[in-house]
Amino acid sequence: MSTATKKPRALKAHITRLEMTTPPRQSLALPVNITTAVMRVPEIPLSYYRYIYDQVGRRWHWVERLRLSEDKLRGILHDKRTEIAVLYVNGAPGGFYEFFRHDDHVEFCHFGLMEHALGLGVGKWFLLQALYAAWAHEPQKVTVTTNNLDHPRAVQLYQMFGFSPVSTSDSLVRPLSDDELLKVFKG
Repeated sequence: MSTATKKPRALKAHITRLEMTTPPRQSLALPVNITTAVMRVPEIPLSYYRYIYDQVGRRWHWVERLRLSEDKLRGILHDKRTEIAVLYVNGAPGGFYEFFRHDDHVEFCHFGLMEHALGLGVGKWFLLQALYAAWAHEPQKVTVTTNNLDHPRAVQLYQMFGFSPVSTSDSLVRPLSDDELLKVFKG
């Protein structure tokens, strides 16, 4: 069997669900000497979304959105209850957040930075901007799910901003094969 067709082994993921029941009260200054912008992207082009999703999530084994059909992905991303914003750092995309507004709460689906934006001091500031955007919809709570395949300090970061763990579970994540990656980004 060639390397391109070999299916990667599934990874065991320990999932933590967290929720926040009051808006953040802290403020953070943006690091100096960095130009940033956070731009909401209604009806994001699917190819652009796949690009930023892959750039942010590849090292954390984000795969589910890359496996979706065009129609299914468009249905999720272009739903009026979905909000996506892209962080630009020194003129280039540096990360994004995505959340979904339910009747009584906001669910963070994705949040993260691209490799070149790590270590610049913008991560906490960007998360705070995302939380401000979520709480602007006046939910009863904001929820997020992460797992042990994510950044090693993800749970700690969420707790620092006021999230509390509410449940845990285990699951398997099947990384994309080379063939699947080629199919997603075939141009």
